[in-house]
Amino acid sequence: MCAQHCKAAWTVVCSALWFIVATPSDVRAIEPTNLRCEYRKDPLGIDQESPRLSWIVQSDQRNQSQSAYQILVASTKQHLVNDKGDLWDSGKVDSDQTLFVTYQGVPLKSRQRCYWKVRVWDGDGRPQSWSPTASWSMGLMKESDWTANYISVRDTSPVYRDTDQLHLPPAQQYRKDFHAEKRVVRATVYATALGIYELHLNGERVSDAFFAPGWTDYRKRAYYNTYDVTDMLHAGDNAIGAWVADGWYSGYVGFGLLTGMGTEKTGRATYGKTPSLMAQLEIEYADGSRQVIATDPSWKVTQEGPIREADLLMGEYYDARLETPNWSSPGFDDESWQPAVLAEDNGHPVATFYQRRNPTRPGQGVQNLGQDRNLGFQRPKLEAFPGVPVRITEQVRSQAIVDRGSGTYIIDLGQNFAGTIRLKVKGSSGQKIRIRYGEMLHPDGRLMTENLRKARATDFYVCRGNPNGETYQPRFTFHGFRYVELSDFPGTPDQDTVTGLVMHSDTPMVSSFECSDPMVNQLFSNVLWTQRSNFLDLPTDCPQRDERMGWTGDAQAYVATAAYNADIGAFYTKWLRELMESQRPSGAFPGYAPFPFQHGWDFGTAWADAGVICPWTIWQFYGDTRIIHDCWDPMTKFMQWRMDTCVDHLGINHGNAWGDWLTQGGTTPLDYIDTIYLAISSKMMAEMATAIGRDAQHDRYMKQYLATKAAFQAKYLNDDGSVNVNTQTAQALALYADLIPDNLREKTGQHLAKMLADNGNRMSTGFLGTRPLLPVLSSSGQHDLATFLLQSRDFPSWGYEIVNGATTIWERWDSYTKEDAFGRHNAAMNSFSHYAFGAVCEWMFATLAGIQSDGPGFKHIIIRPGPPSPGSNAMREPIHWVKASYDSIRGPIRSEWALTDGEFQLKVRIPANTTATVYLPTSDSDSITEGGKPLGDRSNVSLIDKTPDVAVLSIPSGTYEFAAILSVSSAATPLATSEPKDFSVNPDGIDLAGARKIASWDFTNAQSFDQWTERSNLKLHHRDGKTIVAATGNDSQMAVRLAAPAEGQLVIQLRAMPDNGATSQFFWARPGQGFRGDLSSKRKLSKTDRVQDYLFAIPGDGPVSMIRFDPFANFDPYADVAEMTVQSITLFQLPE
Repeated sequence: MCAQHCKAAWTVVCSALWFIVATPSDVRAIEPTNLRCEYRKDPLGIDQESPRLSWIVQSDQRNQSQSAYQILVASTKQHLVNDKGDLWDSGKVDSDQTLFVTYQGVPLKSRQRCYWKVRVWDGDGRPQSWSPTASWSMGLMKESDWTANYISVRDTSPVYRDTDQLHLPPAQQYRKDFHAEKRVVRATVYATALGIYELHLNGERVSDAFFAPGWTDYRKRAYYNTYDVTDMLHAGDNAIGAWVADGWYSGYVGFGLLTGMGTEKTGRATYGKTPSLMAQLEIEYADGSRQVIATDPSWKVTQEGPIREADLLMGEYYDARLETPNWSSPGFDDESWQPAVLAEDNGHPVATFYQRRNPTRPGQGVQNLGQDRNLGFQRPKLEAFPGVPVRITEQVRSQAIVDRGSGTYIIDLGQNFAGTIRLKVKGSSGQKIRIRYGEMLHPDGRLMTENLRKARATDFYVCRGNPNGETYQPRFTFHGFRYVELSDFPGTPDQDTVTGLVMHSDTPMVSSFECSDPMVNQLFSNVLWTQRSNFLDLPTDCPQRDERMGWTGDAQAYVATAAYNADIGAFYTKWLRELMESQRPSGAFPGYAPFPFQHGWDFGTAWADAGVICPWTIWQFYGDTRIIHDCWDPMTKFMQWRMDTCVDHLGINHGNAWGDWLTQGGTTPLDYIDTIYLAISSKMMAEMATAIGRDAQHDRYMKQYLATKAAFQAKYLNDDGSVNVNTQTAQALALYADLIPDNLREKTGQHLAKMLADNGNRMSTGFLGTRPLLPVLSSSGQHDLATFLLQSRDFPSWGYEIVNGATTIWERWDSYTKEDAFGRHNAAMNSFSHYAFGAVCEWMFATLAGIQSDGPGFKHIIIRPGPPSPGSNAMREPIHWVKASYDSIRGPIRSEWALTDGEFQLKVRIPANTTATVYLPTSDSDSITEGGKPLGDRSNVSLIDKTPDVAVLSIPSGTYEFAAILSVSSAATPLATSEPKDFSVNPDGIDLAGARKIASWDFTNAQSFDQWTERSNLKLHHRDGKTIVAATGNDSQMAVRLAAPAEGQLVIQLRAMPDNGATSQFFWARPGQGFRGDLSSKRKLSKTDRVQDYLFAIPGDGPVSMIRFDPFANFDPYADVAEMTVQSITLFQLPE
């Protein structure tokens, strides 16, 4: 799909007339629009006892604001027509508040329908017209409101224990006929499932949502959904039905099967063995009477329907010959169906549930420990669904079809996305078509599925033989894919045979971005596609392989970008409940939420901090303080754990060692990263404490932040402003966390720029370092370099992915190359839809376009565009125009700038009831015009400050066109990409001249290898005349004892060729002691095609009696090709 098509699909189109500069008028009209309740428009079935109401003030005039408001809430629409708020009349409230006004009327009851409207007074105190009517309804707020029971199919099967064969039960179908005795005035269904369901009424789907009720820890809590079905019901005979499938409740989840976790190591039946349904249809008649149709054993159920297999990861098997038309219509013959049973009557089977738990001591390895778990029905607490439904939001047409022979075709949809397909086919009865999905093709045209790991990601369709053709669309699965492979397909497919159906949580997309570099425009498209693909009920890491989990490190790095791209308020409200609920007993937040099973340590630094960073970000973008209140107790417990585990106010080396995941440079030590995030979380907690009036807590957390800042500077900061951890990520994080003194920030930025220059002006950052890299470069005087990196096409960069065909953001910078295809990595850990590196989009809006909020909720807006210097990029033309829009929670904001013949032009839109500060890059404030006129002729624009490079303006709401002489000079030396210097060989500049060889081991000699006796998960073999050391599992290592302890300045020389690059580590032990984490040297070795001498310094003069070598310190057995050619290891003593 072309970039223009993607842009058209997502761009939030503002009024075509917004650039018309407002003219003076005696009429000053403002109006409230976009009425929302708890972030959503007209929500049904909420359970907030005091819901919050919000609106946007809209005006086509400048300098418009709200001085007061009045809200009416009524029990009927007619009351509102009569301006009667029988539930609540706020009266005139003198306030400019438009967000999260708390309902303060008559206490609301279950099932209550509430209709509301609002009017506002303008800045001059004149009342305006009432808004259109909006509504919400209350759900079932008490447990006693439920008369329905969870029902299921009778299940006497044993717990499944086979890890070699998949267990994919058929979906369940439920139905019940009923008679509506009178004229129906209102009908509402409240429904949920332990599993996922699709509700039907009188032969039609009740909703267009998929995978309801969503993923929670069903042992604790489940959501229910509310549907208004008044128009689907009629007096007389009716029928209600539902499909129910395993979903997250009892289907395959995450990497459980791959890693031997979960129930009996199968990775399925995580929360329970058998799905169940609960639904309650409440009918209100014109005479005021009510009727309730609730799930109970009078319902019928079958598992003999056409959906023979249904699993989110594995796919669906649909046999159309078993279809039963009209099964959810009244009068259907269900004689062959079974009576449903109460879910609790299926008993309480017990199985062993396995989790990979952290070691009790370093080097011991992860243990897969099992404990008994009851897989029988356990009734969870029910809450109203607070999030955003998953829907099909777009259809993608086939772009190309390739005949692979023997009835196999590969269809290219032109865009990687998450969802499913619609298949049209004419085939004979019993013809089985296999449908496989993949993100990429191998160079020979084969579908690439290795990166799916244990996810089968395959659907099957068996034709019923309709001569007019038939259509199939899976219900209970989704895939991440661009390519569809059809096998045993009858006939020849055409462009209409397969249509891609894009599925995601239907968060409104609220932004647009376009600039002079088409590659950057494609990058924005890729980021949006990746976000949509991974916002599917929760923010996942990837949509295709056997994972699809809510990884917290990815989420915290990306959440600000997500908020610029979409309205994520309700979406994150839901997921943050899962995250808070997943908090570990220690207080740490886990690596993913929900947390179905433990994966090594139950936390990792920076991942755990999502529990603070994500609520803080939601507050910043939406001004929502309730999210702080809701998360406060878990956040406080987390911070207590953080403060208890730090040492001298510094972070430590603990937890899962993900760190700067997938970095291309040296390893940033975990204790350093832990220190950074201790500071970040402390400062955010201090700010949130102030927002909710907890001043004492503000002081406590600010004290911690300042203590960590001082300790950081004492340990890590050099006098020249550099940080003594020599990675790009280390420098960037220090600036990002505000740990560098103001007078040294520019020098730190210069040092970071030099590191980039030494690396050929190429990034080497991973998940944690990439998000802050461009922002801190721009804020420390290196904006041209930041923009250069954005526009780069060289490895590693966003442009490199696009040059290699990316339509989404990849997990790895080099997930695929035209030279090596997938050969640089084991394909098993190689997602082509992974949003973490897409966090650059935050910088594109906040710095390049210059759209920022000065404080929470965009009440006061900053417009500070960032044009790069003309001529600053030797590789291509620097970006010279940008058009960006962001529909904030208060209304649309727009920034458009262009450089034209030495003039800077800026078009701005600021929503009503807000103000803005505008920064123009000019040293000549007298040259500024607005709407073609000097500032002196514009009463609404004030010059409030000026520096040698910037003029600062204050403006009220409205649209503006500024122009000024540009003060940004042309670059003296254009930036260019070059070959990076290889510091992996000898990063410390060690000189071996005059060094004495103490011991040496020649690995071409098997006897030398045998001297390294303490081997673990390593093997030695020979291939093509080379000696290869290969890892066979986690904690691959070997150790050797020296003949006599060595003293002095010691250096280890590793002569090796890491074919695919590696992170290697040496440990050393003192006499009579074991190996310790602080006595080690670790770094990343670059990929090379020749043997090189890698030098590792052993600091200090203490004696060394043993050496341990871990050639693959960051080895992931499901990801890496862990082989290294090793010729020798030698220990030297340097001369004094």
